[in-house]
Amino acid sequence: MNLVVEKDDAVTSGEVENPDEEQMELSLRPQSLDQYLGQERVKREMAVYIKAAKQRDEALDHVLLYGPPGLGKTTLAFVIANELGVHLKSTSGPAIEKAGDLVALLSDLDPGDVLFIDEIHRLPKPIEEVLYSAMEDYYVDIVIGEGETTHAVHVPLPPFTLIGATTLAGQLSAPLRDRFGIVEHMQYYTIDELEQIIQRSSEVFHTSIAPEAALELARRSRGTPRVANRLLRRVRDFAEVKGESTISLETTTHALKQLQVDDEGLDLTDRKLLRTMIEGYSGGPVGIRTLAANIGEDVETIESLYEPYLLQHGFILLTPRGRVATEKAYLQLGLPIPHQD
Repeated sequence: MNLVVEKDDAVTSGEVENPDEEQMELSLRPQSLDQYLGQERVKREMAVYIKAAKQRDEALDHVLLYGPPGLGKTTLAFVIANELGVHLKSTSGPAIEKAGDLVALLSDLDPGDVLFIDEIHRLPKPIEEVLYSAMEDYYVDIVIGEGETTHAVHVPLPPFTLIGATTLAGQLSAPLRDRFGIVEHMQYYTIDELEQIIQRSSEVFHTSIAPEAALELARRSRGTPRVANRLLRRVRDFAEVKGESTISLETTTHALKQLQVDDEGLDLTDRKLLRTMIEGYSGGPVGIRTLAANIGEDVETIESLYEPYLLQHGFILLTPRGRVATEKAYLQLGLPIPHQD
């Protein structure tokens, strides 16, 4: 069982490559809503809910955060716990394999604490059902023992806040979704917000970056802070090898070309997906499972990681019959647009 228990210090999630990188990633994590860049609407609303809960001396209502990967859902969960002044325990849906795992986590919470479950849409159904009474009435009933020794145990729980994060809110069951009093949709970041994040991260990395280089990185970061920080680390490598004291636009452009990230932020997998639709299926419509089999990715990865960005930026369309590549996709790949009859 892979359960991670943290206190109210910010922790990392996502891509870290060595202990030094992990420490740097730790330092990128904001500790308060004021430090958290972007997601202005979500921050304004959460500030009100947190203040009200503290004034009433009650546990914050349960929170569901949903949106594409890398937008700061995990970071926001830790910020919320920090703002509340409580501890946070962190796990993920697939890590909770049986009811006892969940009860152990819940029983170890103090009043007002936060339980964060990432990928909550992947909770096993029996575990999800145990959560219902825990979320509504702060107790769980579990059956233990076998045969004649089988009996039910009633476990009271302290008032707590469940924060669930998901990239696929549509896969949550209605009964679970309805038990979240606060539901927040995390949006892609603007180029200006990403530029601020890149500048702040470069300071944490003890690296200088030219404003035009930071802007170019922001433009190619898919609206996602995690991507921006990952690209910054790789561009920094190129700049250091080149002997630059300040990351230049020229080095940034060269590094991104080597990383096969184009001017719209599309990477090799994005282009492979679009090229498969266009060259293999005449631009579509084509089903998601067919695409997944062709490019060697699983359906959930395409739906959560690649498709939202391609949809929002007009490279593909969803139709009742499947995915369709747009004219913008043909132009981006330098392919001829088919004539309409």
